[in-house]
Amino acid sequence: MRPRTFIPSPRSCRRVLSGLVLALLLAVPLSQAQTFTVLYSFQGKGDGKYPSGRLLPNKRGGVYGVTSGGGSFNYGTVFRIDSHGKESVLRSFWGGNGLRPESGLVQDSAGNLYGTTYDGGTLELGGCLHGCGTVFKLDTSGKVTVLHAFTGGSDGGQPETGLVLDAANNLYGTTSIGGDLNCRYGMGCGVLFKIDTTGAETVLHAFSGKPDGWYPSGDLLPDGKGDFYGTTWFGGDDDYGTIFKLNSSGHVTILYSFAGIAGGEYPNGPLVVDTQGNVYGTTNGGGDTGCELCGLVFKLDPAGNETVLHTFTGSPGQDGAYPYSGLIRDSSGNLFGTTYGGGTSGCGLGCGTVYKVDGSGNESVLHAFSGGADGWLPIDRLIMDGSGNIYGTAESGGDPSCPYSGCGTVYKISQ
Repeated sequence: MRPRTFIPSPRSCRRVLSGLVLALLLAVPLSQAQTFTVLYSFQGKGDGKYPSGRLLPNKRGGVYGVTSGGGSFNYGTVFRIDSHGKESVLRSFWGGNGLRPESGLVQDSAGNLYGTTYDGGTLELGGCLHGCGTVFKLDTSGKVTVLHAFTGGSDGGQPETGLVLDAANNLYGTTSIGGDLNCRYGMGCGVLFKIDTTGAETVLHAFSGKPDGWYPSGDLLPDGKGDFYGTTWFGGDDDYGTIFKLNSSGHVTILYSFAGIAGGEYPNGPLVVDTQGNVYGTTNGGGDTGCELCGLVFKLDPAGNETVLHTFTGSPGQDGAYPYSGLIRDSSGNLFGTTYGGGTSGCGLGCGTVYKVDGSGNESVLHAFSGGADGWLPIDRLIMDGSGNIYGTAESGGDPSCPYSGCGTVYKISQ
């Protein structure tokens, strides 16, 4: 196994990279059939800053989301943007109810919203310094209830991924640390968890590093039969990450262990699965030997054979690099995602792209971010409406009120 090259977290890149280029108008024609529009540009005040996680459509044509900063206490918000682009803050986080929500929301049939925060919940200066994170519920009156505050011990800690809600309103997710404390020098390798309607947590699986991996990444993917697919960023046979399946009995099966370089390394969820049982996803590293950290889009068949559909090159003005966000798939089999690097130069690693890969593996860039009014650092999963329009967030850029990098944007690509 070759030595692993460190890939910086895209969220840490936001804090260390600068280079704001105020360039694009709010609506930029991409081609005759596509238009990029900024729906909202955060100002970093009461409205929040640094939108994180996938957006959640609401029944009135708008979206819900979270920011990891800003709000009344500068610890993040839950927000709503209506169909006219007006933003409302539904809740600001203050510490006891969590700090820094970094993943998307889910909603039950009664309209309650559920999510996770990376920090907060437990006492300051505890096992995770600023608290180990929470699972929370936001009801329709705006009241937040902490369903579970992680300790960083066997129950897990610091969840970076979103939740899955089943028909009985049980919540499923992962944490980046905790679980088996013999793993990662006492930090733990992370867990798969379930939270029932009373707030009781059950650890379904504690990762051990080998062979099952460590540091689960991206939201879980339910298959509709009680099973879940997911990824770990590290671990497995060669420590380049794994794809796993959790069945309804709580048993984890490793479907694939990445070997690095050409086949990819550090896989990102969420995955997508087609009707034939093929699994599609991205890796944040590996791929092109000329840019061995630029990442790729892959397909894994039911027999466990990997096919690389597209390898990113990182060339300025071209296909992008570091596809951290995972994928969505339309009814025609086209795959869509974002890269947080490559594309337009001027943001250190590049300002990022929104891309499409068709069923033959042909890639096209739908939008290359400029780092200006349109944003940059698009690291979270896209969503698509019934008309094929794409929505997403850029964690930086937009309004320059936030020092160095901008406060972030919510955008739409009409197809």
